[in-house]
Amino acid sequence: MFRHILTLQQVSRRHISSIVRRQMLNKVPEKQKLFQEANGMPVHLKGGVSDAVLYRATMGLTLMGTACVIYELVKAAVPQKKD
Repeated sequence: MFRHILTLQQVSRRHISSIVRRQMLNKVPEKQKLFQEANGMPVHLKGGVSDAVLYRATMGLTLMGTACVIYELVKAAVPQKKD
């Protein structure tokens, strides 16, 4: 069984090392220009529509979580009537 594991390791190493890597285009300078542009927008919204959606979803979840915590605190603070 140990021999099978060693064989599998050798095959996996051979497969990973033989993969041809694609040349990636460097997009960092473009992103730097976008985020350093002085257009009055906050930096967390400069990425476009996807950033705005993520921001609003985060704010919605935060408000919902805060409301749930306040509800549970009030529920725990007010004694319940025993019948």
